[in-house]
Amino acid sequence: MIPPVKQRKDELRREYKAKRRSIPEEEKLRRDREICRYAQSLASFRYAEYVLLYDAMPDEISVTEIAYAALAKGKKIVYPRCNTENCTMTYHIVSSPEELVPDAYGIREPLPSAPVFPAKSPPGNAVCFVPGLLFDREGFRLGYGKGYYDRFLSSFPGSRIGVIYTDFIVPSVPRGRFDVKMDILLTEKNVRNIRVQNEN
Repeated sequence: MIPPVKQRKDELRREYKAKRRSIPEEEKLRRDREICRYAQSLASFRYAEYVLLYDAMPDEISVTEIAYAALAKGKKIVYPRCNTENCTMTYHIVSSPEELVPDAYGIREPLPSAPVFPAKSPPGNAVCFVPGLLFDREGFRLGYGKGYYDRFLSSFPGSRIGVIYTDFIVPSVPRGRFDVKMDILLTEKNVRNIRVQNEN
């Protein structure tokens, strides 16, 4: 029998993957640009020395503009390499998004030889931009079900920023005990500081 939480997560994944694919390309580009613009206004971005990003799949929110904005401000950009055997990620420092190369699944990653970023004890302020299919108002995330980000973020001491369209924020998502919440939700319309909301 499929556990109820997993069953509900799978139903939501099917529903919102289809919804995301239905967004017209021009509308998607506009939303992505707005998200990248808001990102640069974040204090956690402005003070970060290391900016952890992801290379978007075709229907994910592109954050490449954030990478180039970070480089222009003298920051270092960092991207993940995935280990499919144990569903973990190691982040590597690159000098440009153009250094990324496709893996066996077509997802662009740093080369194994790129310098490893010590995520558990960063040498400076670090911020991580996290993709998701859905987020809820408390900052919990619904991803693709493999747990890569939850494993990584559980020991990452920097700021965690969920990247999402406004209409993909729901009242609550099914969650397990290992799910990690975000500090901030970044959308095309605004920035939601989850950490401050919880402290008030």
